Amino acid sequence: MPLIFTDHAKQRMIERGIKPQEVQDTIDMPDYTISKEGKKESIKKIGNKNLKIIYSEKGKFIKVITVIDKI
Repeated sequence: MPLIFTDHAKQRMIERGIKPQEVQDTIDMPDYTISKEGKKESIKKIGNKNLKIIYSEKGKFIKVITVIDKI
C-alpha cells in the first residue's frame, strides 16, 4: 500500500536521518508489530537503528504518523 507521511513524520525522518525506504521496509517486513488504539507500531532493526513506525491504515493508503529511532 502507498504511504502518506504526516508533516510530523517527515520532520522526524529529517531530524533522525531515516530514509523513506527504511520506513517502508519496517512496515512491510517488521521484526514485530503491536496494534493499539486503532494504530499500529511496527518495529525493525535496520543496521544500527531500531526503528519504530507508528501508522494507521486508511483505505488504500498507510498514514505514517511518526518515526522513532529507538537507539
